[in-house]
Amino acid sequence: MSVFKKLSWFFKKEKRSYIIGIFALVMVALVQLVPPKVIGVVVDIIDQDGFSFSQIVFWISILLAAALAQYVFRYIWRKHIWGGAARLEKELRRQLFYHFTKMDSIFYQKHRTGDLMAHATNDLNAIQNVAGAGILTFADSFLTGGSTIIAMVLFVDWRLTLIALVPLPLLALMSRILGSKLHDAFRDSQAAFSAINEKTQESITGIKVIKTFGQEKEDIKDFTEKIDDSIVKNKRVNFLDALFDPFITLIIGISYVLTIIAGGHFIMKDIISLGQLVSFISYIGMLVWPMFAIGRLFNVLERGNASYDRVNELLHEKTHIIERQEAIQTPAKGTLSMSIASFSYPGEEEATLKDIDFTINEGQTLGIVGKTGAGKTTILKLLLREYDNYQGQIRLGGYNVKDYSLDALLTGIGYVPQDHFLFSMSVRDNIRFADPSLSQEEVEKAAQMAFIDEDIKGFAKGYDTMVGERGVSLSGGQRQRISIARAEIIDPELLILDDALSAVDAKTEEAILSNLKAARQNKTTIISAHRLSSVMHAQDIIVLDKGQIIERGTHSALLEKNGWYRRMWDKQQLEAKIEGSEE
Repeated sequence: MSVFKKLSWFFKKEKRSYIIGIFALVMVALVQLVPPKVIGVVVDIIDQDGFSFSQIVFWISILLAAALAQYVFRYIWRKHIWGGAARLEKELRRQLFYHFTKMDSIFYQKHRTGDLMAHATNDLNAIQNVAGAGILTFADSFLTGGSTIIAMVLFVDWRLTLIALVPLPLLALMSRILGSKLHDAFRDSQAAFSAINEKTQESITGIKVIKTFGQEKEDIKDFTEKIDDSIVKNKRVNFLDALFDPFITLIIGISYVLTIIAGGHFIMKDIISLGQLVSFISYIGMLVWPMFAIGRLFNVLERGNASYDRVNELLHEKTHIIERQEAIQTPAKGTLSMSIASFSYPGEEEATLKDIDFTINEGQTLGIVGKTGAGKTTILKLLLREYDNYQGQIRLGGYNVKDYSLDALLTGIGYVPQDHFLFSMSVRDNIRFADPSLSQEEVEKAAQMAFIDEDIKGFAKGYDTMVGERGVSLSGGQRQRISIARAEIIDPELLILDDALSAVDAKTEEAILSNLKAARQNKTTIISAHRLSSVMHAQDIIVLDKGQIIERGTHSALLEKNGWYRRMWDKQQLEAKIEGSEE
């Protein structure tokens, strides 16, 4: 029952709806008592003298009125209780999705995608059942069951009622024992479902890699193992759940036997009439559903309790990126300076960045180059406030970036990440994703700047072409250029290109960089790249190795140093000449 207490915040919010719904359930429980009583009266009349036509019409009218009242009250409780359950699911989905949008990178590294999907589907459905089927079975168990037992006492005989209810304590004992076991078993089954979700998402996303390496059989085997594990855990849940119904049937059977034996004795002693015994047996029949409802109630509550605990754990996780109470709301712009003494990713002891120090004046371009894993993207992540646990300061426009609200900081930054994610929508809507109100003319202007306009117009539907998940219908270079157009269309104060030109040829790269240089004369740009030609026109270039700056300067100054930059430049120029001669 603790899950009702955990959801008390919602029941207080929806108390009017649930009061009406429970009132309707009470009325249904009371109206249901009428037919057995009527049947008993009719049996006694027949047993004694028979009855007239007017009596038949009267008692049939009573039964019809009871049936109509049940219909009306059942409609009312269904509307209010099931409606309340739907609103709970809606509210929890809203809270969960809002929470997802506020969480940081650490959260998404900790939780797998499939696990989060399971929380947003199966777990929320189980919680919704508490506010719907849980309330219904709770009311039926106690209201219908209780009113039926009271009717048995008032309309028939209290001694016969006690005899019929002798087996009921066994039901309470069984429910208590199985309830805790069912809670643990369902929690394990939900975790297994999360693992299946994660495996499915991973396999579909990486299907090209799986096929390329011929790992279909191994992947199917891994998936089958997770399915088998889920089946075992769900069988455990179903086994415990299945123990309720046979046990309840046994209890009802014992009650019937005791009733017939004791009731026959009471009739012989003229303690009750034949009609009363018929009514009593009907009342025992009415107790069947409340008893089954008790079994279902514990099932629903334990499933909902386990799911609510899982969802609640997520909702109570805090982001590590905290906005200050009086954060600056003005969009960030101006000189950018970074002074990082040390930074390590959460859970890692070795520093990823050490002694990083640079300044970019407004309107300048900074180039960041280095080996794979040197720390280029990490610098950009700190600037975007994906992590705040570094020693040092990052200042933009004279203020620490932590002094800005996230909206003020990020709305002034156009970011093109290494992973060029495109949404399942038209090319046009992907480009104007940051502001859907932008015109077609503005979309085309951004596309021209990214040197993708002609490619788009070559598609069958042009800018209306639907892009598949992650842009699978486009080449790598086209995805990169659409991502650049998406970042540039908002004309950001700071544009960040994280290896965003790696999939385009040298000629296209040069065209894009020239367009950006012309359009962004008074705006700041950071270009992280492996290809040195991407940064050769930058006012300042830093070379990273193992998280430290080992060289810095302009393109010409770095060539004169004969260091890593010069060696990599010569190597890339030689590769370009070889490729050109082969063509």
